[in-house]
Amino acid sequence: MNMKLSSRERAVNGSFEALLIVIAALFFIPVYYLIVTTFKTPDEATFSPLSLPRHFNVDNYILAWKTMRFPRVFLNTLIVTGVSVIGIILLSSMAAYALARRAHALNKFIFYVYLAGMMVPFQMGLVSLYKLINSLGLMDNLLAVIVVNIGNGCVIAIFLFHSFISTSVPLELEEAAFIDGCSVQATFWRIAFPLLTPVIATVAIVTTLNVWNDFMNPLLFLQSRENNVILLEVFRNIGQFSVDWTSLFPMLLLGVAPLLVFYLLMQKYMIKGVAAGALKG
Repeated sequence: MNMKLSSRERAVNGSFEALLIVIAALFFIPVYYLIVTTFKTPDEATFSPLSLPRHFNVDNYILAWKTMRFPRVFLNTLIVTGVSVIGIILLSSMAAYALARRAHALNKFIFYVYLAGMMVPFQMGLVSLYKLINSLGLMDNLLAVIVVNIGNGCVIAIFLFHSFISTSVPLELEEAAFIDGCSVQATFWRIAFPLLTPVIATVAIVTTLNVWNDFMNPLLFLQSRENNVILLEVFRNIGQFSVDWTSLFPMLLLGVAPLLVFYLLMQKYMIKGVAAGALKG
């Protein structure tokens, strides 16, 4: 149906769009300040914080690369993030499948316990968690951060997988597989798991963002510089009484850049996952 907007409606829409543009510009100012400061000298950053640099100098990035030993901390961060994401996806999908496909009162109770875990702040258990990791001899080990990330990330992941399996994975396909002689494990891996691609992408993106940006767990469980992750290395290069922003901001951008590239490549899969759940839920 072809509808023509009145002049008043067009004016309202135009004003609203202009307001959104102004708001977007205001939110972009800190990003602009972050980027231009990385190319400035300390004097330029102090006396002309929002102006463009007189000369775009990449020496700050070279210094940041060497100071934070970027290849080493990037590898550590990549290992922690990759193993944590894979572990969360595999364990959460299997747990959610069992909880969603078994209409038993105990299964419902267990699922509600997981949901209750979403309401409890993670920081409440840090002391006990620290003692547990220390007793297991995992202090100053990347495995300690990975184990904690998996335990913490499985809560929301099980909820997402459970909802998707209950609403978007046809039970008839699994029943046909059972008739053909497939076991529960074979049915999950051959039938159900391939259908979970949209929610797997969503969980992978959300978990990657959370783990990559996590600062608390590495700070608690990693002491040596050889095991530093990116954010921890940035923190340890900040001065106690003063901060050189022209040195700090390049470190931040080096740490954020891989995550930004990953998000730009994967955001369409996240949108598909959200849309699939909204349409079929």
